[in-house]
Amino acid sequence: MKIGFIGLGIMGTPMAMNLRAAGHEIIVPDRRSLTQEMRAAAQVVADPAAVAEAAETIILMVPDTPDVEAVLFGAHGVAEGLSAGKLVIDMSSISPIATKDYAARVNAMGCDYLDAPVSGGEVGARQATLTIMVGGPDAAFARAQPLFQLLGKNITHVGAENGAGQTCKVCNQIIVALNIQAVAEALTFARKAGADPAKVRQALMGGFASSRILEVHAERMINRTFAPGFRIRLHQKDLNLALTAARAMDMALPNTAIAQQMFSVVAAREGGAEQDHSALVQAIETMAAVNP
Repeated sequence: MKIGFIGLGIMGTPMAMNLRAAGHEIIVPDRRSLTQEMRAAAQVVADPAAVAEAAETIILMVPDTPDVEAVLFGAHGVAEGLSAGKLVIDMSSISPIATKDYAARVNAMGCDYLDAPVSGGEVGARQATLTIMVGGPDAAFARAQPLFQLLGKNITHVGAENGAGQTCKVCNQIIVALNIQAVAEALTFARKAGADPAKVRQALMGGFASSRILEVHAERMINRTFAPGFRIRLHQKDLNLALTAARAMDMALPNTAIAQQMFSVVAAREGGAEQDHSALVQAIETMAAVNP
C-alpha cells in the first residue's frame, strides 16, 4: 500500500519505519529535519497535499489540535490532495470535539476518517507494541486494521463515531498522569523516610501496587533519566483537553487538576517542559524539601 506519513517525530519515525519494514511504500513531506535514514526509506514529496495525492492512506502523527487542522486544511494541506475513496487516519492525541469536525469535512470529500491515538511511548512505537484506540466507521476500521497490527498489539475499536478514540486517549492520559503522581509521591516518601527508593520499587513490583508506571517511570525517577519519551508539555496538553471537556460537561476532575499543577511546577523551570513526564517527581521532591 502507498501510505502517506506526516509527523516524523519521536513516535512517528519508528512507526513509519515499521510500516516500511512490512513492505509498504511510505510517502513523506520534505522537511529539513528528515533523517538520512528516512530519506532513503521513503518517497519524499513537496508538502502534505502532494502526500495525499500520491497515497492511498494518509497517517498523521503531530503534536496538537492546531497542528492537525493546519496539516489537513491549511495551505498545501492534505485536503488539497484528497480524492474520493482515500483514508485519513489521525494518530495524534487531540480534541475529541475538533476531531468530529475534521472527520465531517474529510467525509464530505468522499474519504473515510479514523481517529486512532496511541499509547506506549517511544518504546512502544519502536517495538510495534502500541495500544491503539480507534474511533470511526466499521468499514474504515476494517480497512485500517492490517496497518494497525503492524504498529501495535492492543487495538480496540472504541466506537463507530469519530471522536471515540480521542475520548479514550484522554482517559488514558488521566490515568497515566495520576499513576505517575502516585509513584512520585511514594518514592519521595520513601526517600524522605530514609529508605532506599530502588529497594522500595523492587519490593512493590511484586505486589498489588505493581504497574507499568512503577516498572518504567519509577526507574527513570530513581536514575534521574528524564530525556523525553513523552514530554511534559504534551502531557499538559492532554490534561488540558480533559479539564476543558470536563468543564463543558459540568463535572470535576480534582486529581487531574492537581497532576496538571505538578507538571506546571516542573515546566516552569528552564527546559522543564521538554523533560519526560516522569520528571513530575521533581515537583513532589521540591514540596518535600528532598534533595535526591
